[in-house]
Amino acid sequence: MIGSLNHIAIAVPDLEAAIKQYKDNFGAFVTTPEDLLNYGIRVAIVNLENTKIELMAPLNDSSSISNFLKKNPEGGVHHLSYEVPDIIAARDQLQK
Repeated sequence: MIGSLNHIAIAVPDLEAAIKQYKDNFGAFVTTPEDLLNYGIRVAIVNLENTKIELMAPLNDSSSISNFLKKNPEGGVHHLSYEVPDIIAARDQLQK
C-alpha cells in the first residue's frame, strides 16, 4: 500500500537559519525559497540522494505552520509524505 517516502516536512521558525544549517553543516543542496501563498508558507527543499526534506516557515499568523510553531516554538517534523499507487485505495485501507 505505501510506496517510497517522498519527503519529510519540517516546520522551522527561521527558514534562512535552517537553510544555512543544512548547507554549512551537511553540505546539502537547498533550493531557493519559494512562497506558496495558497498555504501561507515559504518553503525550501533539501535534496538528498534518497529523499527530500521540505523546510517550511509561515508567511503569516493564519498559516497552519504558524499554529504548529506556537505549540512547537523550536519547530519539528510536521508530516511525512509517501507515494502510493492509488490514493483512494490507500485512504480506504487506512480508514479500516
